[in-house]
This record gives sequence, C-alpha cells and structure tokens, in this order.
Amino acid sequence: MPDFTREQQLGGRVAGVDEVGRGPLAGPVVAAAVVFGAGVPADLAAVIDDSKKLKPAVREAIAERLPQVPGIEIGIGAASTAEIDKLNIHHVAHLAMQRAVGRLPRLPDHVLVDGNKLPDFGCDAQAIVGGDRVSLSIAAASIVAKVVRDRAMARLDARWPDYGWEKNAGYGTAVHRKALISVGITPHHRKTFGTVRRQLEEHYSAEKQV
Repeated sequence: MPDFTREQQLGGRVAGVDEVGRGPLAGPVVAAAVVFGAGVPADLAAVIDDSKKLKPAVREAIAERLPQVPGIEIGIGAASTAEIDKLNIHHVAHLAMQRAVGRLPRLPDHVLVDGNKLPDFGCDAQAIVGGDRVSLSIAAASIVAKVVRDRAMARLDARWPDYGWEKNAGYGTAVHRKALISVGITPHHRKTFGTVRRQLEEHYSAEKQV
C-alpha cells in the first residue's frame, strides 16, 4: 500500500502526478496532480491505492472525497487525440502531466511522478517506477485521472455508442475492434495507432479499387 513517507521526507508542497490513457485506441490522455498540503486523513489513506487495483465504485467514492480534504490541491490536464496523432504518445503523456501541474494554484516545491522519465515542471522532480504503489499523492492522482477519463469516455459513448467506450474506456476490446470494421473511425480515434491506422489504410485501399 502507498504511504506518505516520501512526501514527508521532501517537505514543502509535494505534488504526486500520474496519467492514464496511453494505450487506448480512442480518447484523450488525462493526467492529474495532487498536493496533500495538510496531510492525508487516516481513513482516506487506508483506502487510497493504485487506481488499477480498485473497483470503479471505490475509485469514484475516493474521487468524490478528495476535494473535501483540508489543504488539498488538485490539477487536471489532458491531451487530445489530435495532439496524440501529431506528436507521440510519450510526449503527449508528459504534456498532459505538465498541464496538470500548471493547473495547481501555484508551482509545487517538488513533484513525484509515476514512471521512469520526467517532463520539465520547472521545479524539483523525481520519477518513481511503480510510484502509484508507494506514494499516496501519486496514487491519489492516478485515481483522479482515471475517474476523469472514464467519465469523459462515458460521455463520448452517449454520442458514439457502437464502440462500447463506457465499458472499455477506448481500449481495443473485441466490441471496439468489431465496430471499427463495421461502423468506421470517429474523430476521437487515434489514427496513428496500429489497429486504427490499418483500418484507415484498408478503407482508402478499398476506395481506390472502386
């Protein structure tokens, strides 16, 4: 379980940062930055964990609780599918993280990032592999980012219901891949990603043969 040790050792305002959405075939990358300015309530610390380990209802409950924590600061940033196609997914993930930190009330003293590479935040920063399993701030950020992105994909699902985005969040499930073939590609698909790119190529190839 993650704890608050690293934040306490660093001192000052420490932001935990994480992103979600590198792997899906559709939708944005979303990042969150969380600063527990007055520490983490014990009952909340007991349930915060890597978002991937938590059930959706638990993530939602924690995300609803977090803004009520005294002294907390939350910043959310995203990068669009257009940016993903223009740049590369790693660059875009860092861009979303930078935007999340930029939406905090002020620049933190330190940033802890889940991963092994660091974008430039303009302040002291540290990359931690598996950070969402060791830092409460990073774990909280992973929960916020996951909930925000899942909600965004559910809203898109209401407009584009064939792909199952409310359930698969844009990942390449069988339902999603089948819809790519039978329905086609939406403006929210990542055209540079293999499965989507191949579908585009097949579509253009078929058009040329007509």
